[in-house]
Amino acid sequence: MILEDSQRIKLKETLETLEHPLVIQASLKNDSQDKEMRIFLNELAQMSAKITLEETDLSRTPAFRIGQEGKEARVEFAGLPLGHEFDSFLMALCQVDGQLLEVSESIRSRFLKIDRKIHFETYVSLTCRKCPKIVQTLNYLAIVEPNISHTMIEGKQFYKERMSKNVFAVPTVFIDGKEVTNGAKTMEQLLDCALGINNIDDFLAKGIFDVLVIGGGPAGNSATIYAARKGLSVGMIAESYGGKVMDISGVENVIGIPYIEGPKLMNEIEIHVNQYSVDIMNNQRATAIHKRENLLEVTLENTAILKAKTVIFAVGVTWKKLYVPGEEELFTKGVTYCPHCDGPLFNGKNVAIIGGGNQAIEGALDLANKVSHVYVLDRASSFKADEVLIQRASKCPNITFVLEADVTEIYGHNRVEGLTYLNLKTQQQHSVQVEGIFIQIGLMPNTHWLTETEIKLNAKGEFVIDECGMTNLQGVFAAGDCTNARYKQIVLSMASGATAALGAFDYLIRQ
Repeated sequence: MILEDSQRIKLKETLETLEHPLVIQASLKNDSQDKEMRIFLNELAQMSAKITLEETDLSRTPAFRIGQEGKEARVEFAGLPLGHEFDSFLMALCQVDGQLLEVSESIRSRFLKIDRKIHFETYVSLTCRKCPKIVQTLNYLAIVEPNISHTMIEGKQFYKERMSKNVFAVPTVFIDGKEVTNGAKTMEQLLDCALGINNIDDFLAKGIFDVLVIGGGPAGNSATIYAARKGLSVGMIAESYGGKVMDISGVENVIGIPYIEGPKLMNEIEIHVNQYSVDIMNNQRATAIHKRENLLEVTLENTAILKAKTVIFAVGVTWKKLYVPGEEELFTKGVTYCPHCDGPLFNGKNVAIIGGGNQAIEGALDLANKVSHVYVLDRASSFKADEVLIQRASKCPNITFVLEADVTEIYGHNRVEGLTYLNLKTQQQHSVQVEGIFIQIGLMPNTHWLTETEIKLNAKGEFVIDECGMTNLQGVFAAGDCTNARYKQIVLSMASGATAALGAFDYLIRQ
């Protein structure tokens, strides 16, 4: 079998939990391209009497659907679900079998609004750590809601199809053939995309929170847990649950956990925070804050206004941008920020990495194993990365260093075709033809929308806080990487969130 021993053990354990007979409908040709899937499915059927394999014609080949015997199959995998998607396949077996978790009232209310057939398609990379959650969520929806169906599409296997749709970042979700969203999304977000709604009604009946946390990363969740344990009424706004931790391949410095993948860590944290009575508002972006007498009012992007006695900002950081022509227009069309997630989509192509730190050089080394050639461009006269990384990259025949290069434009029609840069030494313009551009020039706090407020930010845009986590504005606290704390680490963000929550509690009991 093409599975590793550990995967085979997990598959055997999953198959032993099945209570109902499942039918796998496979669309296969008798050629080398489909050989691996045929081997995979035949051995799967041999491992359990509850699995029946049937051949059929689907819109893509190789592909297969999973369904309970005698019922419509609405979960489909186009391409082998290996890599990080192997867990999605195992979960799909359990989901189709009927091993399902209960959904929230807000999800059920959205189901009632579905009055037509909706077909989701998700383009993934098997190395992407964000993709499985989207795939598993949409598979779940396809099983519990008869009007929904879902197909996972492995981007490398269906390269020509992906290119024809200009998909250069994962996960990218289509609904009924139209691209609607990309990146990490919650179940509510995906349903709202399908329904075309911006649900403000859910916010009209909310009362006044003792603590309103803005941010869904380690700091925000820590603050939420600590505030809830104090018996306070707590709300949490999370634009993208998990924050930048979702992009981390491996975390090895959380005390007591020798190793864990970033998304798995945030999944454990989510389970923890859900043990408390907390109003978690996913898929929401705060756009403004005002102080009205003794209350703080936070305006959301959907125009809803939330009121709280205290607010804790844990908004984290985001990738720095070049702010050059073409960067915004071609984002997800070749311009991206994650070599690990999106690198496989550029297999055999020429790409560029912009930046000179450890992240940039590590990204170049990762990409060198997949792409034809990597150009590493940096404005400085020497790289800031560790010397051992620079030496390793310099020995790769398909990595080219371009120093003193100021990128001035990213160009292309519907997709990236190349970039131009100014040689700062000669003042001459040059062009490099590439199909992918990975921007790795650092991170900045998500505070740009607060620059005109009373809240004090330093020159880097970070919140200036005291030993209790409070900003200069009474009742407003901040925690994590968005603050002026010198060191930025997951464990320090968690500690900072706890400090801010305790500071908020101390503030409240003295009012």
